[in-house]
Amino acid sequence: MTKNKIALITGAGKGIGKAIAIGLATLKYQTILIGRNKDNLEDVAAEIIEKSWIEPRVFQLDITKQEDVKAAISKIISEFGQIDVLVNNAGIYFDGTTEITNADFTKMLETNVTAQLSVLKEVVPILKKQKSGYIFNIASRSGKVGFEGSGAYSASKFGMVGLSESLYRELNPLGISVTALCPGWVNTEMAYEAGTTLEAKQMIQPEDLFETIKWLLSLSPGACVKEVVIETPNSII
Repeated sequence: MTKNKIALITGAGKGIGKAIAIGLATLKYQTILIGRNKDNLEDVAAEIIEKSWIEPRVFQLDITKQEDVKAAISKIISEFGQIDVLVNNAGIYFDGTTEITNADFTKMLETNVTAQLSVLKEVVPILKKQKSGYIFNIASRSGKVGFEGSGAYSASKFGMVGLSESLYRELNPLGISVTALCPGWVNTEMAYEAGTTLEAKQMIQPEDLFETIKWLLSLSPGACVKEVVIETPNSII
């Protein structure tokens, strides 16, 4: 078993997940990279090795498949014996409010809420047994404010924020920290797919999410942070 702390990151193949995985590796965490695209995960793994010399573990995995999630977490615990940080980051986006198809809305809920819960159901009992750990739920400012044209996405992210807050209240008394991160526009492929017209430099950078996590990890055990909302100047209302 490794002497390094263990960090499990979902959606680690690109964007926010990639930045957080690389950042945690530079802090000497043993990273566990989970995502659907094996090529992306292996590219991130190669960059981590170059920067930290700590070889990450890669799990090509669709977290909407609960039995696969259960098997992966079991394997991780068998190999490493612990999980110190969980970053629930995987997510998808579809436009629309009432005009969204039921199929797309169901798929978004499955990925953005139900699959996150599946991961939590496997990891939380481990953290309770350890009486330690930190859960970071990467939500969105759309989980705090409903926006025109993306009501279905906001519904999924409001769900994630609600789930995170409930866990915050349940787990903090047990020595387990839980924080929801709710950024506005982040400079990722998803932002452009969602229709942002902002230039890259006008947006939050993926590395800002890692720096926020780094700060939260540095706080004393008595400092409990339920959520962090990160805005871009043009989005403040």
